[in-house]
Amino acid sequence: MPASRTAARRRPVSPETVCRRCRSPATATPRAARCPTAASASTSWRCPVQRADDTTAAALAAGERTTRHRTRLGGKDVSAQVQSWQLERSYATDLPAAMRAFSGSSAAQLQLQLSGAGGRTAPELYSPWADRATGDVVRPGQSVVHEGGVGGATLPAFRGTVRSRSAASGGDAVQITALDGAERLRGPAWLPKPYAGFYGNRPVSSATWCVSELLRQGGMYACPPARYPDFADGKPLTLVYASLHGGFSTPYGQPEALPDPETYTFSRQGAPHEMALVPKQPQLRATWFPRSRVTVPGSKLFAEVWVDNSVRYDSDSGDDGIGNGDKVVLQLDLNRNGSDAGFLKLIVNFAERWVRIVSNDLDSVWYFEWTWSALNQRGVWHLGFWVDTTSGTSSVYPTVQPRLTAPDGSQLLGSEATFSNASALQYASELYQVSLFTDLPTECLQVTSGLPAIPTTAEFSHTGAWAWTKSVELDDVVLPLYALPRISGSQWEVLSQIAKASMSTAEIDERGVFRWRNHTRFATRPTTPDLTLTSTREIASLTATEEIDACRNYCVQPYRDWRGVGYDTGVRTQDSVIRTLPARSTTTVKYLLSNDEYDISPPTTDDDSVVTSGSNVRFGTAPTGGTAVKGMVDMLIRREDGYLVVRYTNRDTRTLYTVTTDGKPSLVLVTLKPKFDAVDRVAVAMLDDPANDPNGVASEKYYGRQEYTADSTDWMQDAASAAALAKAMRNAGVLPVPVIGDVDVLYDPRIQLGDVVRVVDGTGAALDTLAWVVGIRAAATADGGVQQTLTLRGVDPGALPADAGLTPDAPSSPAPVPSVTYAAVSAAYPKLSDLTASGLTWAAVKGGARV
Repeated sequence: MPASRTAARRRPVSPETVCRRCRSPATATPRAARCPTAASASTSWRCPVQRADDTTAAALAAGERTTRHRTRLGGKDVSAQVQSWQLERSYATDLPAAMRAFSGSSAAQLQLQLSGAGGRTAPELYSPWADRATGDVVRPGQSVVHEGGVGGATLPAFRGTVRSRSAASGGDAVQITALDGAERLRGPAWLPKPYAGFYGNRPVSSATWCVSELLRQGGMYACPPARYPDFADGKPLTLVYASLHGGFSTPYGQPEALPDPETYTFSRQGAPHEMALVPKQPQLRATWFPRSRVTVPGSKLFAEVWVDNSVRYDSDSGDDGIGNGDKVVLQLDLNRNGSDAGFLKLIVNFAERWVRIVSNDLDSVWYFEWTWSALNQRGVWHLGFWVDTTSGTSSVYPTVQPRLTAPDGSQLLGSEATFSNASALQYASELYQVSLFTDLPTECLQVTSGLPAIPTTAEFSHTGAWAWTKSVELDDVVLPLYALPRISGSQWEVLSQIAKASMSTAEIDERGVFRWRNHTRFATRPTTPDLTLTSTREIASLTATEEIDACRNYCVQPYRDWRGVGYDTGVRTQDSVIRTLPARSTTTVKYLLSNDEYDISPPTTDDDSVVTSGSNVRFGTAPTGGTAVKGMVDMLIRREDGYLVVRYTNRDTRTLYTVTTDGKPSLVLVTLKPKFDAVDRVAVAMLDDPANDPNGVASEKYYGRQEYTADSTDWMQDAASAAALAKAMRNAGVLPVPVIGDVDVLYDPRIQLGDVVRVVDGTGAALDTLAWVVGIRAAATADGGVQQTLTLRGVDPGALPADAGLTPDAPSSPAPVPSVTYAAVSAAYPKLSDLTASGLTWAAVKGGARV
């Protein structure tokens, strides 16, 4: 490695890092560092409470609670018509109520009461049968934004949509109920079914990737979305879209070759947007099959990916994998006749400051090179390259062009170039797979076909009409998956299932940003509060509750062990009809495919010298067989309501046929399936080291063994994850942690779910402790008064039980049993025959019967 690249493990980053929540600048602060306004350590990259302006801060410090609010419906300010409002947020859970800070989902609900305006009553304006000109402002699905504050300023409190409206005739009020962004996630949930995990005995995805994908389906993005996800005739199409947010699975395309999990990690640190694939070795490789095997010549392709070259991996540093060099390769693999192959690839070398686009086969290489001094910039790069192969018929010299966006936002557009050397000639072929070779944290790979030209500056940079909004924040990857579970229901329902299975929290905050938090968020006990609440100032009343149901010191986490499951052939479908593909036209055919079957990639196009295994097809020039044709038929597949839809697009001037050399139907579709069922196992967390577990010893001594078994789900597929969750459950419940409920406090609009507050009550419960905010309810009436009630879960259960001066009673006290002496028995029954004749058992005799 050149000396110039060994000076430091972390290079200077571009001055664009900001707090993900408050957007405050944090120049040169690593993403994993804590928020600059935080009072305690944090790796979630968020402000601990909402940031307030100086006016609000001064009002809160002075004790002023003159409140104000702003409410918009459909973008229209209706604040003056709001008679009252109530807002609730809380964590739900699969654990006992006292442990609910650890898992579940949170959907905030806002209730409004509106009055009329302009001399017209509220029912007249806003009832379901009101004129659309006035009624649409409160129709179900309409946008709602609510802000609240003190001292003349407001902070975001709610962003969502109207769920219902209710107008009582004869009055002047309409009741509005709104839910937060969870309403955007009511569409049908869908997840791909890749086989690569059990095929290669390596994780293909994770629960975190599934969360990101479900959110993408609902229009909530953590990275740039797929450019052209939907199929439409004559329109561009996304062939591969891999977010790399904790997995290699894709909604478009399918993963094929997976790297060894020891050679990479997924990390939010060093991610261009939210989460990245981070190699632990040079030129980490992963491949994907496209959802359409487009042809060369005849296609226009654009491939792109995001990387961050500001961090690196040093195997001797102890860091857990942050880059390992300066080179990224994005490669399109082409399937030619026989065993021949062609390649079109973008190579970016930041150390040597050049970009190359290569066109080659297995034996020769030819490339164009562009150099820019800006390649010395360190930070987030957007890399893309354009390939036009439409100028030929049976072979083509590709026209290529690179486009890059540097960390400072400048665009680097290389000049268009057309190959002319015979080494770069590409022969008739189909796009076989997309390959990534990377040294750097990599995110959001996608390949698009059918674009009329290289993307414009605005399109490439996702500005203007192509702009997107980042509204998702994930957490570290949890629950690696070898096979994605079968799901049903809405996106929000499945997100809630994943949250329950992984002991995570899913919430949409006051600004409409989705935040996913693993159980590790609450596993580390904080030492410093975000806010302090005292009975002498902020607290009006509270109720502290402790219950034995909160104690769980023997925790069982079931899981399904996928190690060594292997693969086998599933369903093999041989087409029964030779399909006729007219010249320059499209033919679509449907084949039955159960929803339980794993995904199929577009069949490989065979020729007369090679017949591939798995799904394949041969195109012939005659219905009796004719000559095999390569590089003339685009094949796209998609799943649709129990069918596999295969779309043939014949670009040839001749009619072609799906026929074998001996005149039989050639299309074969083959699915793969696990060879064996995953084995059901359990991970148990219990008292196994008494010498180093005083809490566990005290728990079993004073509360007995309290068992908790989590639900068995398909989301748990490895022993390490199950053990971690079982341990987290036990850590949360080894001692019953009190819940502090009905905490009536002076209104503070800064408080958010998950905040840590110090509760000091010197008048009633006599406590001084840290607690997590797990529920918030705020309500306001027409007179402007706001009542805020918190539900808190203690950070610490307090001192261990001692029972000093106590002698606990025994758990049972049976009635005394009378017992006679031997002498009394002898007197009553002088002879053995007398005792036998009595017919009594010895127990009855000893108990005094007839003695």
